[in-house]
Amino acid sequence: MTMIQCISPVDGSVYAERPAMSAEAAAEAIGRARHAQKAWAKRPLEGRVQLVLKGVARLNEMVEEVVPELAWMMGRPVRYGGEFKGFNERSNYVASIAADALAPLRVEDSATFERRIEREPHGVVFVIAPWNYPYMTAINTVAPALMAGNAVVIKHASQTLLVGERMVRAFVEAGVPEDVFQNIFLDHATSAKLISEGMFNFINFTGSVEGGRSIERAAAGTFSGIGLELGGKDPGYVMEDADLDAAVDTLMDGATYNSGQCCCGIERIYVHESLYDSFVEKSVAWVSNYKLGNPLDKETTLGPMANKRFAKVVRQQIADAVASGARALVDPKLFPADDGGAYLAPQVLVDVDHSMEIMREETFGPAVSIMKVKSDDEAIGYMNDSRYGLTASLWTPDVDRANRIGSQLETGTVFMNRADYLDPALVWTGVKETGRGGSLSVLGFHNLTRPKSYHLKKVTK
Repeated sequence: MTMIQCISPVDGSVYAERPAMSAEAAAEAIGRARHAQKAWAKRPLEGRVQLVLKGVARLNEMVEEVVPELAWMMGRPVRYGGEFKGFNERSNYVASIAADALAPLRVEDSATFERRIEREPHGVVFVIAPWNYPYMTAINTVAPALMAGNAVVIKHASQTLLVGERMVRAFVEAGVPEDVFQNIFLDHATSAKLISEGMFNFINFTGSVEGGRSIERAAAGTFSGIGLELGGKDPGYVMEDADLDAAVDTLMDGATYNSGQCCCGIERIYVHESLYDSFVEKSVAWVSNYKLGNPLDKETTLGPMANKRFAKVVRQQIADAVASGARALVDPKLFPADDGGAYLAPQVLVDVDHSMEIMREETFGPAVSIMKVKSDDEAIGYMNDSRYGLTASLWTPDVDRANRIGSQLETGTVFMNRADYLDPALVWTGVKETGRGGSLSVLGFHNLTRPKSYHLKKVTK
C-alpha cells in the first residue's frame, strides 16, 4: 500500500499520512459521484447555493483547527489567520451571481418560436488543488461547480494533505450529500490513469507547468474539459509618477508574503530610472523588517517555505544570479533562523538581466529582482519577455496610461496600483505557459457548465 505523506516544514517530521486509493476504489467513488450528481442537479439552484454557503460557514467554525494545521503543513504563520478572508469573499461573490450567470440566454419567445441557450453542469468535476493557498484556490472551482449542479471530487497536494478532507467534512456536515462532494487520496500514476480513462467530465488543475502537461497528456483523446492555472513570473512596473511608498509596500508584500509562494506573487520589478535608487533603498529596508521563524509563534512574520527542496531552488537561483554579476542587498545576518533548509531569508537583487534564470524561471520564493528602465516601451518589452503571463502590476496615477500599457501586455490580469490579488468579479486566467481556461466571475460558471440549445417551433405550418 502506498502511503502519501505530508512532511512538515516546521521541523521535518511526518505531520500526516494517508493511504493512496487504488484505481478500483477511486473508480467506485467517482461512480457514486456520477450517480449522485443527477439528483443534485435537479435541486433548485438557490437550494444548492445555500448549502454551499452553509459549508463555507461550517469551515469558518473550524478556524482553531485550520490555522495551526496550515502552519504545520505548509509553513504560513498563524498570525495571518489562514485563508478565510479570500475564501469567504470568493464564495459569497459567486453565490451572488449564480442565478444570473446560469440563467438561460433567451433569443426568442414568440407565438411561433421559443429559442434559448441553457447552461447544464458537466457532471463530475475533478479538482486537483495546490498546497500554496489550498483553501482559496480550491474554492475557486469547488463553490461554483457545486452551485452549478456538478458533483466534485477533490484531491489535494501531499503538502496540504488534510485540506480536502477538512473541506469535505465541513460541506457534508452542512448538508451537501456525501457522494456529491468527495475527497480522495491518489498518487500521480493513479490520477493519470483515471483521467486517461475519461472518468471525469471536467478537470481543474492548479500547479506546475510540467504538472499541467501531464494532465493534458493523460486527458488526450478523452475530450474532457480542462482548466489549468500553471506557472507565473509576474512583473511590476513603477513609473516616474508613481506613489513610491505605496508601490514599495504593495510590491514587496506581493513578492514575499507566504514566503513568496504565490502564483500571482511579484517576482520581477522594473522601475523608472528617476525613482530606481529610492525604490531599491526602501524595498531593502521593508524586507529587512521580517521576522523569520517558527510559524506557530505569533511573533513570526515569515515562516519556512513549504519544503526544503523548494527553498533549494530559490537559493540556487540567487547564487547563480550573483555569480553572473547580480548583487544581493539583504543582509543574511538579519535572519539567524535561516537554516539552509526550509527556513529561507528574503532577498532583493539588483544588477540583474534577462540572461539570468531568476528573471526567466518561476522562483516561487521570497526573492525579488529589480531592474532600472528608461521608458514605457522598454518596460513593456521586459514584462512581455517571459513564457508566463498571469498578472502585471502597473504603478501610476494615470488611468489612460495604465490602459494603454495594459493593452500591450501579454498577461491574464492587469493591475493598477495593486498587486497579488484575485478579484472574484473578474475571470482569473492566464496566457502562454501560465495555462488555459478561467475561474470565478460569470465566465467561471460558463467554464464549469456546457451550453445546450433549445429550438422549439410552436406551430407546424
